[in-house]
Amino acid sequence: MESNIGPTEQLRLRFGEDIFIEQETKDSIVSLWLPLDKLKVVLLFVKTELPKPFQFFYDLTAIDERSRKKDPLYPSTYFTLVYHLFSFERNDFLRLKVALTGEYPVVPTAIHLWANANWYEREVYDMFGIKFEGHPHLKRILMPLTWEGYPLRKEHPARATEMGSFQLWDDKMDREQAALQFKPEEWGLARHSEDSDFMFLNIGPQHPGTHGVLRIVLQLDGEDIVDAVPDIGFHHRGAEKMAERQSWHTYIPYTDRIDYLGGVINNLAYLLSVENLAGIKVPPRAQVIRVMMCEFFRISSHLVWFGTFAQDVGQLSPVFYMFTDRERVFDVVEAICGDRMHPNWFRIGGVAQDLPIGWETLVKKFIDYFPVKLKEYDKLVLRNTLFKARTVGIGIFTQDEAIEWGVTGAGLRACGLEWDFRKKRPYSGYEMFDFDIPTGNHGDCYDRATVRVEEMRQSLRIIEQCMKNMPEGPYKSDHHLATPPIKKNTLKDIETLITHFLGVTWGPVIPPGESMICTEAAKGANSYYAISDGNTSPYRMRIRTPSFAHIQMLPYISRGYTVADLLSILGAMDYVLADIDR
Repeated sequence: MESNIGPTEQLRLRFGEDIFIEQETKDSIVSLWLPLDKLKVVLLFVKTELPKPFQFFYDLTAIDERSRKKDPLYPSTYFTLVYHLFSFERNDFLRLKVALTGEYPVVPTAIHLWANANWYEREVYDMFGIKFEGHPHLKRILMPLTWEGYPLRKEHPARATEMGSFQLWDDKMDREQAALQFKPEEWGLARHSEDSDFMFLNIGPQHPGTHGVLRIVLQLDGEDIVDAVPDIGFHHRGAEKMAERQSWHTYIPYTDRIDYLGGVINNLAYLLSVENLAGIKVPPRAQVIRVMMCEFFRISSHLVWFGTFAQDVGQLSPVFYMFTDRERVFDVVEAICGDRMHPNWFRIGGVAQDLPIGWETLVKKFIDYFPVKLKEYDKLVLRNTLFKARTVGIGIFTQDEAIEWGVTGAGLRACGLEWDFRKKRPYSGYEMFDFDIPTGNHGDCYDRATVRVEEMRQSLRIIEQCMKNMPEGPYKSDHHLATPPIKKNTLKDIETLITHFLGVTWGPVIPPGESMICTEAAKGANSYYAISDGNTSPYRMRIRTPSFAHIQMLPYISRGYTVADLLSILGAMDYVLADIDR
């Protein structure tokens, strides 16, 4: 079979012409419907037998179709299971969709093919009640174990006001406390070995070394980690469910709070998918402004990671210096956007306002100031013998292991793979910028640190190019779904007045379809899989975050290390709990 044939043709050659139904989508990702009874063999084929295989399990989610008007071209009426797979060799995604019937469908697990399918299948079970046959630990992952119902099903309430008042009776308290009790046997963990008793240690959910509310139960033999069980969901607040009751426009501020250190980077991932759905072309000036602000937030996010990572492994001073420099970034962000951490400043079709007078002076001042500070931090942290002792050779994983577990961003580049979505699949005009992709050689905590530090230097290069080459022109598209009619024109005829009124009250009506654009966020690959049924709100909004995949790998890369090493591994991972839990 020729490797240059597209995946659709290769799949039809292998399984027959009538097996697959191809669906047209706005994002041009090959999207194929297949029957449930062929799912297992098709997944095996695309992972192991297909030339240039889809080895990267990017995402898995589901759609409750029961409230949507049925499309006669496609077979789903109850639930749709959606796999997003990626091939680095092809530099392309593959979307596989399976129509499920019945109130509580059962699907074969894919854990035997992709290790990181584990948590994604648990999440689909948690949110939709879809069961995965053969899954070893099919338990809730984001919701409490005692939760009743499946939140992303359409019948589940979207607001607390739609539910009864909360009462914490004594018997409910007892049930909740019992559910929190960790039982090793449920996770296949032994309490004893041949020559010793294992200790089970709770780290969290209030441990200062975890940058947020996370619980990790460690199985210890002395100080050595035998295994670990991460317990997530403490930050979960239903970000995907919220999208279903917000307008396409009013959902923008909610995206700021996903990776709450990433600011407008979250806005961009969301808006690219929405704009692609609506056919909105963003003007060049708006694209460059977006790129510049994203790179400022990349530096800001990396500074938080750098300072707290150094603190985690025993250095106290760097966090104060780096947070001071982060304030300098926020001074620029505040002057341009009007707010600091969560400016929610990007808009459908562009940005909220044009750049203020004097913005170049502020940007240039930071560009001149920051490189010297990075050199100081190299000496203060990266060349520090204690920092090296705590990070070199710790938390090692290979390039193949990184791909198997869904690692993206600096973690993947630290293994030697020169991959950055800004370069390989450019968006928002990133193809116009000259910058390098830093990589490591050993895939350990130290390499992950050096890659991120070099990324800050590359972000400075991009910002400088934005400053020197900022295009003239509008800062927002004049597309009718992005910008309402000019206010003064609404007094001239009723049609313009109605259009303006609907645009600013209901928000835009995005045409039916689906779209997903993958971006390089501060912590790795990020995307919003937006599904519209032609309404003022999304029918379904799936958020794929890098931190969810990364923290799933924690047990795998922690075994055999000590408790002290665990803090180095967690710090080098650079996760945010809200980015995990959404």
